[in-house]
Amino acid sequence: MAEATQVPAGSAPAFGARKVLFVGTGAIGVMFMPMWVNWLRTAYPAVELRTMVTRSAERFVTRTALTAFAGDEVLRDVWPDEPEVGARHVELAQWPDAIVVHPATFHFVSRLALGVADTPLMLALQCTRAPIAVAPALPPSGVESFAYRQHVAALEQRPNVTVVPPQPGFSVTTGRMDAAVATPLPEVVPALERLRARLAAGGAEHRGAQ
Repeated sequence: MAEATQVPAGSAPAFGARKVLFVGTGAIGVMFMPMWVNWLRTAYPAVELRTMVTRSAERFVTRTALTAFAGDEVLRDVWPDEPEVGARHVELAQWPDAIVVHPATFHFVSRLALGVADTPLMLALQCTRAPIAVAPALPPSGVESFAYRQHVAALEQRPNVTVVPPQPGFSVTTGRMDAAVATPLPEVVPALERLRARLAAGGAEHRGAQ
């Protein structure tokens, strides 16, 4: 397990998205998700923000805490027990114009790369055209793992996915600086914005050629 970081001072990077889905997974750094939600809402008041957590994320952060900062319902990545009007995975795929997964566990990166679609979120991410920024958080030696490197290579072949490499960090398990923590969100946003702008430009060129 690894610990992350604090909100840096200074102005927020440029960001053109207006509907953002912010996802937290089960790395210990997800405990900072309320802080990052607060930063996003403060830095980009025009952005409509939705938040979602995986079941494993709820070991480290509560939806009650997130709701206080998000100001709206925090979604859980589970299939509903009761019938719903519409389909949540379709809405999750079509609603956002940008998606960020921060932090993303080794397991989450693997499932996404392999095309797994066993939850509403995973199915949405496999089908969406929105740009997705994935910020992994890994245990000691995770970055050097052959499997992890293969999964990242597979994700980088997708036109709408960018993987922001983790940074060296303190492991609360080993007590050493041998973990890899998710890159702070203000450094992830520029990568997501570059991808979003590139996809938007490609779409405009395609429409102009018709």
